[in-house]
Amino acid sequence: MINSEDKQMPKAAKSKRDVAAGLIMCDGLLLIAQRKHGKNLEYKWEFPGGKLEQGETLEECLHREMLEEMQLEVSVGDAFVTSSYEYDFGTIVLHSFWATCKSKNIPAVLEHEQYKWINPCDLLQYDFAPADKPIIEAILKLS
Repeated sequence: MINSEDKQMPKAAKSKRDVAAGLIMCDGLLLIAQRKHGKNLEYKWEFPGGKLEQGETLEECLHREMLEEMQLEVSVGDAFVTSSYEYDFGTIVLHSFWATCKSKNIPAVLEHEQYKWINPCDLLQYDFAPADKPIIEAILKLS
């Protein structure tokens, strides 16, 4: 008979999620979004996007998420930087892509507290989620 105190229980495995993030430019400005109250990382800023679903590419994921979350039609371009960060709730692998607006539509605020179009040189003025920070560093090195 095994005493339960003698047997170590395995720790629950944390989830790992691939997420596509858009570096969406329109008239020289970059779109950022603030996470909603009550969600993980509430009020942190991020590059908009979302979780990869089975059977889709990262580019398709970004296009779908922008339509669903902001009703914004984008054209997804080149991959930029991929970063990974282990949060308490799991690991996020964040794949960023350059993208442009296909139209001048104003994004709908459905899944975020707010959004802003900012000059990329102003990125450090916002409190971003940790997974986004390596992407910010890479963007700032471009200028």
